[in-house]
Amino acid sequence: MNTVEPIRDMNVVLDIADYLRTGRYGERNYTLWMFGVYSGLRVSDILRLKVRDVKNKDYVYIREKKTGKEKRFIINTELKTILKEYIKGKKDYEYLFASRCKINRPLCRQQVYNILNDAAKYFKLDNIGTHTMRKTWGYHMYQQTHDAVTIMEILNHADISVTLRYIGINQNNKDRLMQALKYKRC
Repeated sequence: MNTVEPIRDMNVVLDIADYLRTGRYGERNYTLWMFGVYSGLRVSDILRLKVRDVKNKDYVYIREKKTGKEKRFIINTELKTILKEYIKGKKDYEYLFASRCKINRPLCRQQVYNILNDAAKYFKLDNIGTHTMRKTWGYHMYQQTHDAVTIMEILNHADISVTLRYIGINQNNKDRLMQALKYKRC
């Protein structure tokens, strides 16, 4: 099994957003992508959300499926704008990211994987999966803040080394060191 990596290039993050927006279920897939890269939530938690959980809200409150822990996160201003447009005309009881095949059911993880992998193939990316959105969020949050401790807490990791490996920072550091190695005579 390959390790899923964050998308480190911000332009690629935005290119994927644009690409997803143009497909058959463009607005849903685009909003799903943006929700993932702005929230840092696991796909299993994103897919359980309903319109009422985000409509006219500043925060989302969830109980994480994996850990059972309660979590509150702020809806970023940019994400709030995207969500406001996306949920126009939707009923409060509808799943935020509804399946088109099953009535009153959310997308399944496999379908999210298929959506992301379609975009990955288009952009010739490897190591993409459902955790890519969460890892991408962590990577870019770290690049903008360098606050690994808070990111660790948000991701509910027990150790900072787990967080740095998870968001790909350790790999970047290893690559940089290995690339700089030179053997030459003085």
